Amino acid sequence: MTKGYVHSLESFGSVDGPGVRFVIFTAGCAMRCQFCHNPDTWNLQSGTIYTADELIEKALRYRSYWGSTGGITVSGGEPLLQIDFLSELFQKAKAKGIHTTLDTSGNPFTREEPFFDKFQKLMKYTDLILLDVKHIDDEQHRILTGCTNENILDLAKYLSDIKKPVWIRHVLVPERNDKDEYLMKLHQFIETLDNVEKVEVLPYHTLGVYKWKELGIEYELKDIAPPTQERIKNANLILGTEEI
Repeated sequence: MTKGYVHSLESFGSVDGPGVRFVIFTAGCAMRCQFCHNPDTWNLQSGTIYTADELIEKALRYRSYWGSTGGITVSGGEPLLQIDFLSELFQKAKAKGIHTTLDTSGNPFTREEPFFDKFQKLMKYTDLILLDVKHIDDEQHRILTGCTNENILDLAKYLSDIKKPVWIRHVLVPERNDKDEYLMKLHQFIETLDNVEKVEVLPYHTLGVYKWKELGIEYELKDIAPPTQERIKNANLILGTEEI
């Protein structure tokens, strides 16, 4: 039995997948997104240790609220850093008829072994993936997150190949990815995929800035305000965010 490091739990999540969901935020993330509102999730060991059975038991207390569309979402941090635990959790959830959603940045993804074999196994128990694409341009993605996006876009292509349902999420950050040329390039990429059910624009906000201060980390976007309603509308228009 594997154990997982969990940062926090949300009993009635309404923005992380369809319906009302029990959301498990795992600890640990290798990306260093400049706009991260949960830098307190970066350290894997900072989480509380749970078994899959313990989390399923907690989730099932709220099953009556899920209706026909709700279920469990695992977010982060980055859940794929704990792929063995995630697979066990989702396998046990599916055995109880629970809808499973994975919210991921895709950062750990690789077609190399042993990860790829484990990922293929995980997909057997995953109903939906919320894929966070931070920036479509690799050079700018490195500036924004500290990491390449090449394997993330490869993940998107793989999920399209296996017809796994995906919602693309894009945090709109002024002076970083909120340029029409980037948004159009992202739209063109999404158009090449056959499995995207929905595109969501998530406006950048500053609600987590205090956490950076508490952790003693300099916040590089302190002079950048959230996007205007006009720019949010523009991004929605370019990306065609109505359900596909």
